[in-house]
Amino acid sequence: MPGRTVYEQGPAMYPESPLMPPFAETILVVFTLIAIGYGAAALRVLKPETGDGLSDFVFTIAVPLLLFRIIATASFDHGAPWAVWAAYFTSVLVTWVSAHLIIRAGFGRDARSGVVAGVTAGFSNLVLLGLPFITGVYGEDGLAILSQIVTIHLPIMMAASVILFEWALKRDGAGTGGKSMMALLTGFLRQLFSNPLIVGILCGFIVRMSGLEIPRIADRVIGSLGGVAGPVALFAMGVSLRGYGIRGQVPQALSLVTLKLMLMPAVALGMALVLGLPELQAKVVVAAASLPAGVNSWLIASRLGTGQRLASSSMTLGTALAAATTGLWLLIAEAVL
Repeated sequence: MPGRTVYEQGPAMYPESPLMPPFAETILVVFTLIAIGYGAAALRVLKPETGDGLSDFVFTIAVPLLLFRIIATASFDHGAPWAVWAAYFTSVLVTWVSAHLIIRAGFGRDARSGVVAGVTAGFSNLVLLGLPFITGVYGEDGLAILSQIVTIHLPIMMAASVILFEWALKRDGAGTGGKSMMALLTGFLRQLFSNPLIVGILCGFIVRMSGLEIPRIADRVIGSLGGVAGPVALFAMGVSLRGYGIRGQVPQALSLVTLKLMLMPAVALGMALVLGLPELQAKVVVAAASLPAGVNSWLIASRLGTGQRLASSSMTLGTALAAATTGLWLLIAEAVL
């Protein structure tokens, strides 16, 4: 199929190595691409604005087109996604609450920092890292399952962040009267429907529900642009990490990273077993939960005006450590499921 990436070619293109698990090579490829992007930025091989341009291309064109194509054409033959959502978002809820309590009770931070901590610990990088990673490990079937999570992930996390931060403002006594419910709703919907990822998902649903086929030429163009989303996204992520870096608050950041990389996938695995998810769905849920936080946690912290250093340090440390912990959880999932 035109426009397919190396992640979508499946294991047949690259024979499995007898010296490592099937997913190990994918982990090495994914995190090597991130490391190359980081190194290119550190050595100033690229101009600083080049990294911003790559990120803009990924977020506004490549990934939205990839999501559009997945939603419009993928075969969702794994049944209704309710159990998948229940398993994944239970892990989000448990991790978010745990992070909030640890930052507030353990480190004496205010309620606003608690909200940032919850977002940072519970917000997996499902787009830049998740899409190429899950495709590389579990193929197009895994990608279709992940896309079911992605469709509601960003709206839920954005809504929770906005609502909880308004609560935190009042809790800390830092508000100036607060916003009305209508103002909150209007602002949230404006942010949501101007997000290119959401636009791509909605357009995919429209095409899917209409029953129309994407014209061949348009499909090839979309496939070509969406097909580079994975490697470019990983490279751009590495460039971005160089810009954010570790900015202090390391003990707090490490506590959040531990929750993100260890507690969240553990809860996801437990819920998958309790709900009796089919094997592939369960593995995708655990893998998605094991991914580190992405730039969205920092963007939300910036929008809230607090916790940027905490989010930046957590994102950088978490991405570095996830190269090992994600492989561990994939091994555990293989053994248990």
